[in-house]
Amino acid sequence: MKEKTRVVVLFGGQSSEHEISRTSAQSVLENLNHEKYDILPVGITKKGEWLPYSGEYEYIGSGEWEEKAWQEFQKREIPAEKTPRTIKNFLKEICGRSIDIVFPVLHGANGEDGSVQGLLELAGIPYVGCNVLSSAVGMDKAVSKILFEHAGLNQGKYIVLKRTEIYKNMSEIQAKVQSCIGYPCFVKPSNSGSSVGVTKVKEPGNLPEALEIAANYDRKILVEEYIDGREVECAVLGYDSPIASTVGEIVPCNEFYDYEAKYINSGSKICIPADLDEEIKETIRADAITAFKALDCAILARVDFFVENRTRKVFINEINTMPGFTSISMYPKLWDASGISYKELLERLIDLSFLRYKENYRSYERKL
Repeated sequence: MKEKTRVVVLFGGQSSEHEISRTSAQSVLENLNHEKYDILPVGITKKGEWLPYSGEYEYIGSGEWEEKAWQEFQKREIPAEKTPRTIKNFLKEICGRSIDIVFPVLHGANGEDGSVQGLLELAGIPYVGCNVLSSAVGMDKAVSKILFEHAGLNQGKYIVLKRTEIYKNMSEIQAKVQSCIGYPCFVKPSNSGSSVGVTKVKEPGNLPEALEIAANYDRKILVEEYIDGREVECAVLGYDSPIASTVGEIVPCNEFYDYEAKYINSGSKICIPADLDEEIKETIRADAITAFKALDCAILARVDFFVENRTRKVFINEINTMPGFTSISMYPKLWDASGISYKELLERLIDLSFLRYKENYRSYERKL
């Protein structure tokens, strides 16, 4: 019998999206093929502790996993150190066995931003998702915008501010936003996801508070033009020859698709496929692949757009290099509507990640 592939599903993390990561991971764990994979859940607490977990998956989403994992971990006898302390050996030790690949179902800072990807690169362990570079620039919306512009993608006007600026030059910032962006506008942290720290600002007097909220999450802050349009998303899958899914539309229950509308209030609607002209959908799919390649992404990403109501023009909003994998998340739903089931999607992601690992292998031996 062929030995099962050992997959570590990494979840949690030190991020404002810790809870979303747990929910995504629970869904991934429930849909992975247990006959094909030997699955090892490992959670990262908000304090940064790495804990293996072997209990029921339902406790991951609820957060109860952590106490159970600690009880389990404290009963273990850690063997005396007999090998050099490499990262790979550390992961092998906490998992209790060797591993073949890591699926980092981590959202936001300290997980989706290239930090964990760099750790796994150092360990020489294959992992699912984008590499260090694309994860880092995909997480940083300000840097992404520069690359999108270079790739010729249409996007709204924006200003990048630093945290130190907003406490020194508020009157100048207000004047700049008024002249360059106008109102309403959106204020958001450059490095964040799930709409955490995002505020829709309707008038100048509300700008300082919105900037302070965003500054709680990042030192770099974006002020973006408000696009009066429909919010649509497209999933991308692949390596050197990526493919795009059908296009889905989000009809938020709130004024915009904020954290509550995404994860708490069930009133938001997802329309797959989006009720758009085929020409517009093809433009979105093509732009999604352009954005994917512009950031040198691999394996997966979800690209978000606006379709302006007045002009029907397509504007790119942002890219997510580790999109949500919950039961209501757009990425798996878009692929399901495109003919790839959730279970098959997970297998494709793992297979592509092994391929990428082999393709990126580098020898550090000096050739004479």
